[in-house]
Amino acid sequence: MSSSTHHHTHDASDATPSEFWEEFYSTDIRPWTGNPNQVLVDAVTSLDDFAGTTATDLGCGSGADAVYLAQQGLRVTAVDISAAALQHGREAACTAGVDDQVHWQQIDLDHDFPSGSWDLVTTSYLHSPVELGRSQILRKAAAAVNPGGVLIIIGHDGVPHWNADAPDDFNFPSVDDVLSELDLDDEWTIARRELLPITIGRPDGQEIDRTDSLIMLRRR
Repeated sequence: MSSSTHHHTHDASDATPSEFWEEFYSTDIRPWTGNPNQVLVDAVTSLDDFAGTTATDLGCGSGADAVYLAQQGLRVTAVDISAAALQHGREAACTAGVDDQVHWQQIDLDHDFPSGSWDLVTTSYLHSPVELGRSQILRKAAAAVNPGGVLIIIGHDGVPHWNADAPDDFNFPSVDDVLSELDLDDEWTIARRELLPITIGRPDGQEIDRTDSLIMLRRR
């Protein structure tokens, strides 16, 4: 999930999370390019000794990351609150020829969580202009990682300067904030924690520079 790059017909404060994200993904303007997240690609590529076969992407949005993970040979459970987002994902998976490797689930992570455990659990931009119980979701995400598996958490480091809609009091959590939210015990090791400058393309052809944070944790 991420913050909007185009205006909505109503203010986020009026909408339930389900309504907000459904509208966000239901417009004719696709909010994302359809390419997988550079930071996720960087993280997965650096897992040279990873032998896992299953993954889940929590808050998968339009599904580009889930499709990328399937293309790496993983069986993927892709979860989002928005039916419209999941439909985008199904179309992308069919186009990429990996539709039999991705299981799409519509779940409001504030109230429910996919059952099961996975070798790789990833969540990107679990930031929301509508209410979201981030800490609880991240702790459930960690609990869903198989022994020997990996948890990847990607976020924005500060409000992207192109997003004028972000409220003034909206703070993106730092890497330290996220690690303290997780409150992990010593069965976890930090494989990577860093800030990565990236350039993203917008559907309107603009290119934007921003900094994202990557936390990659391994469960013993």
